[in-house]
Amino acid sequence: MGLYGDCLTGHDCQVSNAGEYDQRAVSGLARWIPGLDLARRYRRQWLLSDVLAGLALTALLVPQGMAYAELAGLPAVTGLYTSVMALLAYAVFGPSRIMVVGPDSALGPMIAAAILPLAGANGDPNRAIALSSILALLMGAYCIVAGIVRVGTLAELFSRPMRVGYLNGLAIVVLVSQLPKLFGFSTTANGLRAEFHAFVQGLSAGKTVPASLLIGVASLVGILALRFWLPKVPGVFLAVVAATCMVGVFDLSAHGVAVLGVIPAGLPKPSIPRVGLHDVGTLALAALGMAFVTLADTSALSRSLAAKREANVDQNQELVALGTANLSAGLFLGFPVSASTGRTITAESSGSLTQMTGVIGALCILLLLSFANGLLQDLPSSALAAIVIVAAVRLFDLATLRWLWSVRKSEFLLSLVALLGVAVFGVLPGIAIAVALSLGDFVRQAWRPHTAILGRIPGRKGYHDIDRHPEAVQIPGLIIYRFDAPMFFANAKFFSDGVMKAIATRKEQISWIVLAAEPITDIDTSAAEAFDQLLDDLEVESVQLVLAELKGPVKDRLRSYGLYERLGDDRFFATVGAAVHGYLNASGVEWVDWSDEEPDIRRGSHPE
Repeated sequence: MGLYGDCLTGHDCQVSNAGEYDQRAVSGLARWIPGLDLARRYRRQWLLSDVLAGLALTALLVPQGMAYAELAGLPAVTGLYTSVMALLAYAVFGPSRIMVVGPDSALGPMIAAAILPLAGANGDPNRAIALSSILALLMGAYCIVAGIVRVGTLAELFSRPMRVGYLNGLAIVVLVSQLPKLFGFSTTANGLRAEFHAFVQGLSAGKTVPASLLIGVASLVGILALRFWLPKVPGVFLAVVAATCMVGVFDLSAHGVAVLGVIPAGLPKPSIPRVGLHDVGTLALAALGMAFVTLADTSALSRSLAAKREANVDQNQELVALGTANLSAGLFLGFPVSASTGRTITAESSGSLTQMTGVIGALCILLLLSFANGLLQDLPSSALAAIVIVAAVRLFDLATLRWLWSVRKSEFLLSLVALLGVAVFGVLPGIAIAVALSLGDFVRQAWRPHTAILGRIPGRKGYHDIDRHPEAVQIPGLIIYRFDAPMFFANAKFFSDGVMKAIATRKEQISWIVLAAEPITDIDTSAAEAFDQLLDDLEVESVQLVLAELKGPVKDRLRSYGLYERLGDDRFFATVGAAVHGYLNASGVEWVDWSDEEPDIRRGSHPE
């Protein structure tokens, strides 16, 4: 559901003091193009807040856009082209009221890993730009198609531990890649180990430019210090201004300090770059991986923003908006974009009310490109490296790693494996490794799920795990067995073995076994075969299997397998309690069933 309600459909929209619509239903153009509704309903009193927030956002958009472009192995100016087009496109199609999209530190290494091997040994910048634009177009197409066919929930395949591990690995890759630039020199190495080796060799060879290192370190310390002590002060902007002024005043570019130089004026004409079909095929797979990671990041941020405002957001529309932002960037010599937590927080804390903030930011960048393109010619590369290093520090999530270690060491170890996958095998293979680990961890948990034998506790309602509650008492001749997962080929034998083991461990003769089946959400054909064999084994033991709380769709599965008819209607009960009462009535066992209120006596007294 879009955040601008359904105003295009003719319904009333309640507007809060913060400029947010109280949503009812969304249909028509309001669903797919929320920006049209915003333009129609925009209020004059919101403009000042959006303009001020847009100016504050611009102070971050310009330096970060250029820094992330260089991180991706592209000319810095392409970061400005990308920012302009992504902001304008998302303002039209984006469902979130204030989320900001644009160049991203997490995408930078992925883009570089995809395009640099294809750009050739000489690193032709024009070819690199063309490849990155195709990458953005492909990623945009993936996102739009995924949104239209409504598969926005695919991001859920990327579990939190895997995502944290992947981003931590990415942070290390980014940090190492920027060290040479921070020290004033460059390398042509690719990959974490090669880049670190080249950096050490450069240091040993005396390639460090002291002035560049001084500016870079000062910018790094200044940004981090302001972020810690004065978070509302635009530290990145101040660092860029100070570094640029220092280079210009002392003419440090003549003393070996690498600078940005004069950037081209204006915005390029829209075009589709010409690259070979082989290159497109190679980029298509990389774009798919990037789209998956970007979806996970954007989805998490979008849901967070919506929850904070007690609103809803359509993840599929979010995909469409992200796709149009990437298509727009790709048509104007840009590169793939994602949602930005840092820039969104900046916009929000600066008083942003609507997507007009992003439009103001885009217009400011256009003015810079058109009339002040020489303003940043003395911006030192080491200052841009400092900006990227700060972003890498923010990517690294040590707090979550500590938490995982304290609550679930298995997921901590999986997160570390994802980190190592990125560091050892590379950024793009790391995506596949992280996703495979996420799915593998799910299969592992479902392969050997938790099971429980249930009993009754005096004074408490329901039936409880006897391992967690040793005081729980079991009913003579009856076992209540719970299986906490869907039944499928990998755990079918585990289920059958668990049932037979539960019978074998009881000293008295078992007549019934009640399967507390509420957690069982599916039974596949392999599990059905094992279930059928289990019924044969239970008949040999003269044990009757009954099912309680089985969901309707799973009953339908049993009917299609012929197992429902084999069991019969009298083997299915709505609740575990009803199954127990059925057993007591059928067997004549004497038992007192407790409740919180009064004892419900079933056939005599409880045995000692």
